[in-house]
Amino acid sequence: MNNMNWLAVYPEIILLAMACVVALADLYVKDPARRPTYWLTQLTLVAVACAHFSAFSEGQTLYAMQGMVVSDPMGHLLGFFASIATIVVLVYARPYAASREMLKGELFTLSLFSLLGVFVMLSANNFLVIYLGLELMSLSLYALVALRRDHAVSTEAAMKYFVLGALASGFLLYGLSMMYGATGSLSIPRVFEVISTGVPNKSVLVFGVVFVTAGLAFKLGAAPFHMWVPDVYQGSPTAVTLLIGAAPKLAAFAITVRLLVEGMIGLAVDWQQMLIVLSVMSLLVGNLAAIAQSNLKRMLAYSTIAQMGFMLLGLASGVVNNNTLSAANAYSSAMFYAVTYVLTTLGSFGMILLLSRAGHEAEEIKDLAGLAKRSPWFAAVMAIFMFSLAGVPPTAGFYAKLSVLQALVSTNVPFYLGLAIAAVVVSLIGAFYYLRVVKVMFFDEPTDRAPLAAPADVRLVLSLNGAAVLVFGLLPGGLMAWCATAIVKTLAT
Repeated sequence: MNNMNWLAVYPEIILLAMACVVALADLYVKDPARRPTYWLTQLTLVAVACAHFSAFSEGQTLYAMQGMVVSDPMGHLLGFFASIATIVVLVYARPYAASREMLKGELFTLSLFSLLGVFVMLSANNFLVIYLGLELMSLSLYALVALRRDHAVSTEAAMKYFVLGALASGFLLYGLSMMYGATGSLSIPRVFEVISTGVPNKSVLVFGVVFVTAGLAFKLGAAPFHMWVPDVYQGSPTAVTLLIGAAPKLAAFAITVRLLVEGMIGLAVDWQQMLIVLSVMSLLVGNLAAIAQSNLKRMLAYSTIAQMGFMLLGLASGVVNNNTLSAANAYSSAMFYAVTYVLTTLGSFGMILLLSRAGHEAEEIKDLAGLAKRSPWFAAVMAIFMFSLAGVPPTAGFYAKLSVLQALVSTNVPFYLGLAIAAVVVSLIGAFYYLRVVKVMFFDEPTDRAPLAAPADVRLVLSLNGAAVLVFGLLPGGLMAWCATAIVKTLAT
């Protein structure tokens, strides 16, 4: 117990303590709008966001819990963005939840516990810690999907999410158990040492890598392990859909780096091929299937699959030619892609929440018809989000795609150059369904001419969200430098 180093995990301790306080305090809240619970939750999130950013600024790497947890720049930067994402989700979700009898203490408590699971995954340095964080996050999200107990569609989505999520966890756990059997350790650094020095039973290791990669692909929502994404995104209450599509994606990226890059880089030849197949399939399945969708949430679900394919291309290009600088650029571009994707997703689903009202879900693309005539400002903001997802300059999505393509081209390998060309072609095909949304907003006649009614904080945050997507597209250097610093300092240790 002399090596616990509690100060290294103080953001997680703050979040755990405050999640318990929020759960207990809500028992005494009589206000149906749950204002005390809401503001206490938001103050907690601001506190942990500041804690993570402060730790990231210090740039130190510390170990805690007898080496089972690592406090490093990558974990802190992603923890900061995960906290900000959860703050934004709750701002967007409050009016929606209030009109559907979902504004309860459970919404805030489970959101905090799911974020705690994300934090545990971000700082994991041991297979068991990764699994504990994964289950904490997943179980909280399963309960949130089923929060509308009288809603048959939400209950069905919760069942699908639970069953397929359990299957994915089983894949990952089985793969990790095989890695343990082959290396004799649950510690990620120790697994790296054993693999790098050579082990007698290579076949068991490769078999374990296959299951680990499949489990990670489930959590990322990459094809062909994507079957849960469209149904869960469409069936969940939109506020919960946004929660699923935000911080958990950052956690999935982090454990992919922790397991494959930090722990199993010696087996890169094996998992790199799997990532390439997963990325190409995700780009094809996501973009082609999204064209046929009329439901906006389902379309964005298939869009997520395609976006994860692009991110996996960045990860797959990081171990070519054993060039350390090239690898750092590839991983930082993938991290930049994950962060900007989450930023854009927040705004896209935030607009759906803005348009939804009591008794009506604005889930169909036709629900956006004529939005420019009802609210030119928010039609323009939604257009920014769609252009960013499509990769149109000068949005953040364009630079994110460009940085991944640069990582592929800089390998100087013809195969990766071909992958870059294929990714551009498939993205051009996929741009159709994003531009269709813009066309519906600006050129179709509105079916509902009532002015948009939303609280001032939702309007302000949504506007800032759109501005951030533009700013990170026009001036991406700062965020890219943060991602590069986080990756370089993390992999250096």
